[in-house]
Amino acid sequence: MKKTGILNAELNFALSKLGHTDLILVADCGLPAPAGVTVVDLALVRGIPRLEQVLDALLADIVVERCVAAEEVKSTLAQPWLTRRFAQLDYISHDSLKDLSASAKLFIRTGEATAYANAALYCGVAF
Repeated sequence: MKKTGILNAELNFALSKLGHTDLILVADCGLPAPAGVTVVDLALVRGIPRLEQVLDALLADIVVERCVAAEEVKSTLAQPWLTRRFAQLDYISHDSLKDLSASAKLFIRTGEATAYANAALYCGVAF
């Protein structure tokens, strides 16, 4: 039994297979999952878990070298959640983010119900 960190077995397994520069898409509950990408669905009900909670758990467990979000997130409540967590935050259009999700190694669906609350995380290394 793990003492700390992410306890979800499916998510732990998927994270353990990732390497440097691999892409993780952490998505709100409305973003369509791309075909052929491993999906871990954490959504329980609308709003649970929140994007913030999932990001914090991930950032405590893995190395992230950069984050990409949709330009449209700048007009939502999700913008401060991202800027507080990432020193480097790049923006692309929401349509481009959906296209980018097809190259993800892992798609994590949250219960987040805030528009455009999605984050593309690029894995880094701990050395």
